[in-house]
Amino acid sequence: MLSLLLTFSCQQPVKKEQPQEPTFGIVIHGGAGTILRANMTPETESAYRKVLAEAIKVGHAILKNGGSSQEAVEKTIHVMEDSPLFNAGKGAVLTADETIELDASFMHGAQLDAGAISGVRTIKHPISAAIKVMENSPHVMLSGAGADAFAASQGLDIVEPEYFYTERRINALKRVKEAESKEKETSSLEAEFIKHQRYGTVGCVALDLKGNLAAGTSTGGMTNKKWNRIGDAPIIGAGTYANNATCAISATGWGEFFIRSVVAHDISALMEYKGLSIQEAAHTVIHDKVGGMGGDGGVVGIDWKGNVAMEMNTPGMYRAHMDAVGNLNVKIYKDE
Repeated sequence: MLSLLLTFSCQQPVKKEQPQEPTFGIVIHGGAGTILRANMTPETESAYRKVLAEAIKVGHAILKNGGSSQEAVEKTIHVMEDSPLFNAGKGAVLTADETIELDASFMHGAQLDAGAISGVRTIKHPISAAIKVMENSPHVMLSGAGADAFAASQGLDIVEPEYFYTERRINALKRVKEAESKEKETSSLEAEFIKHQRYGTVGCVALDLKGNLAAGTSTGGMTNKKWNRIGDAPIIGAGTYANNATCAISATGWGEFFIRSVVAHDISALMEYKGLSIQEAAHTVIHDKVGGMGGDGGVVGIDWKGNVAMEMNTPGMYRAHMDAVGNLNVKIYKDE
């Protein structure tokens, strides 16, 4: 009995492996979907690559100088929210009522703090509103007019709804409504109509030199969405998740499937409970779970050691990664 007690007393708690030295990294996405070379002009492709590079360099500089992952995620997403190329902020798509409804969420991996907003119409940078909800309210998610009012009370940039309207998105709504009318005439299934939608979300995940992970996601939702539809982007655990013990994830795609699959948290759970790498976990969730249910989209992620995943089951996903050394990879198509 004494020897058994000595054996137990000598056992040490299992500790999480620590990196050899502090490191950092950042990954972004600008939406996933049917992105084909055949449909992309050289000028358009160049424009997307330029903004992706510009955005990620903003966050990388913050991290390199010792800034927080939270600041890196927020400022990086600002660049994409300000670009009409992406379905977030300035480039947001229109609802069936020809209005704007913006969603965003943020999560910090240290204490699992999170904030989200949904259905807002006047906040220039929805990601900042999500962070303010996390920091300055007792809640995790605010929606609609209340969220707009909260953002104004926090001193965030407020704009008229017309700020978000672009000719590109107005024309896109017209095309989708025309397709909807034709499908009603032929009694096509709703799934066929969904194929005409343009999915788009922007997201960023980062690891800072203190070992803190953060994730943020911002979107205008789905073209022609009705009844104040909400996708996965503002839902913690579905479109966004961060945990210092595992990883930070931001998702993009057909939101209904990402909600049902609890994609972002599921990737973290597979890492924590089954010991999968971030790449293995992301592949399993995106291809076997989301894909197996008939959904499509992708994720970007970074783990607590700086390993990254940029996984999709679509022909393309706007994405970029920068490591601690400064290596930059900007990609659009799946085969890159």
